[in-house]
Amino acid sequence: MESSPPRGDGAATVGSDTAATGRDRLRQRVVEAAAALLAREGRDAVTTRAVASAAGVQPPAIYRLFGDKDGLLDAVAEYGFTSFLMTKHVDPDPGHPVDDLRAGWDLAVEFGLANPALYTLMYSEPVKRTSAAFEAGMEVLLGRIRRLAVGGWLRVDEELAVTLIHATARGAVLTWLTLPEDRRDPALLTVLRESMIAAVTDREPAVRDPGPAGAARALRAALPEQTTLSDAERRLLTEWLDRLAADG
Repeated sequence: MESSPPRGDGAATVGSDTAATGRDRLRQRVVEAAAALLAREGRDAVTTRAVASAAGVQPPAIYRLFGDKDGLLDAVAEYGFTSFLMTKHVDPDPGHPVDDLRAGWDLAVEFGLANPALYTLMYSEPVKRTSAAFEAGMEVLLGRIRRLAVGGWLRVDEELAVTLIHATARGAVLTWLTLPEDRRDPALLTVLRESMIAAVTDREPAVRDPGPAGAARALRAALPEQTTLSDAERRLLTEWLDRLAADG
């Protein structure tokens, strides 16, 4: 009688990959069920029992997949960051970098207003720096800021610009959501956005209105693209440019 061929490492790998894929799909189904429950009924409704029922699984599965309720909520927040990232349109050559910054800010605020419960979960607690989607979103924002700096439009240090942009967008959404509906004036969002623009950018780029601080920021932003200087020379020049930029 012929014997069956032995199952080697390849078969074991296929089996483990299939199991991992099934687990990932189940995890995604539970996260989506939790996010839908959060949107419909609020955070207090997101209990392990309610989520398990909505996802069609037994409550112990929640603990196996996420550890506890906090782990589930972290996964829902990550789902939110991923959903937000998918709405971002990255224009490699925007018509005007300041208008591009406005558009990015508006997009962030619109996402928050369209997904109030999810946004509140994402931003009412400290962001986990291990969030891959959050970091990818930050890269999009840093790209916008870098274009401002290279063009001589950036008024402040890049790190401060990131903080100001995030603070005004989060503040706009969370403040709007706490207001009674009859007091939600769209002018609030416009004023906050334009206040951010005035704080972060100059009316004219440094190349048109020369000044050491603006010119230093523009040159510093362009440094990663050049290969003429050695690492030591680049570090020294960066230190000098940091000093000049801080005087603006």
